[in-house]
Amino acid sequence: MILLVTNKRDLTTDYIVRELKFRNVPYIRLNTETLNEFKCSIGYSSIDDWRIGDIKGNQITSAYFRRPSPTTVIHPTLSEAELEYLNMEWLSFLKSIYYRLDNKWLSSPTNIALAEDKPRQLVAANALGFQIPQGIITNDVFTVMERTTNESLIAKPLRQALLKGKNESVIFTSQIPSLTPEYEESIAFAPSIYQQEISKKYDVRVTVVGNKVFPVAIWSQTSEATKVDWRQGGRIDLLHEHIDIPDELKMKCINLVRDLNLRFGAIDLVCDLDGDYWFLEINPNGQWAWIENQTKLPIASSIVDELLKISENNYES
Repeated sequence: MILLVTNKRDLTTDYIVRELKFRNVPYIRLNTETLNEFKCSIGYSSIDDWRIGDIKGNQITSAYFRRPSPTTVIHPTLSEAELEYLNMEWLSFLKSIYYRLDNKWLSSPTNIALAEDKPRQLVAANALGFQIPQGIITNDVFTVMERTTNESLIAKPLRQALLKGKNESVIFTSQIPSLTPEYEESIAFAPSIYQQEISKKYDVRVTVVGNKVFPVAIWSQTSEATKVDWRQGGRIDLLHEHIDIPDELKMKCINLVRDLNLRFGAIDLVCDLDGDYWFLEINPNGQWAWIENQTKLPIASSIVDELLKISENNYES
């Protein structure tokens, strides 16, 4: 049985569910925000000695870590501190289950978390021979000025792109014509990624599932709002087009995902005006349903294929 770990609102998992139903593959969808509604237990006798409701550990042959949400206990007589304590206990329980799934994951939560480290991504991509824009990760304006041409730069967050609060907002990639010492105080607040801007022909999203590669051009330069960061402006009408990329680049993408101990990855590249490809980053658990919806590429089917391979290996062992 395949386990899908996510939340009620995750539409991407719906694509996987549809494919599993089409193939008559048994599965269970665990929406983690409702975990406290089930009777759960973890035993000591073996790694498979656990239960969530009717799900038993020895029934699970592969698992997909998608978008779990925090378990939320609601009770009218409990204080906020008590509720927070209970929610943290449920998180600890979940983490123990994650560990026990071990080699059954498409990509394990631990490896996903490690692969979200953008400096690590850049080192791994550089070792594989990807072209990477010249740049530096720093909070020192003088280091940026030394390690770049200090002309036509971009700046982007090191990790957290979401600015939380009453008016929640997203921090997108921004252009910086050049830096001077006057920026020292504002840049010193926190490290960011500073790179030379690449003049784009289009953006490229490469979805990797096992040994399968799905490259898609996102024609971001057709709209002023999306030229720097295609996510900005909410342009759902941007043309997404399945393209071919050089075999050598495909292998680099596959090897990058593998080197990060993943079976899935969403890689962001840029194709410049000369047709050369530049590595930006990899999202180790990125969204892909909108790509399949726009291009009809069989990403959900490929993920199910990979989960079934994992299941076969666990049946054999």
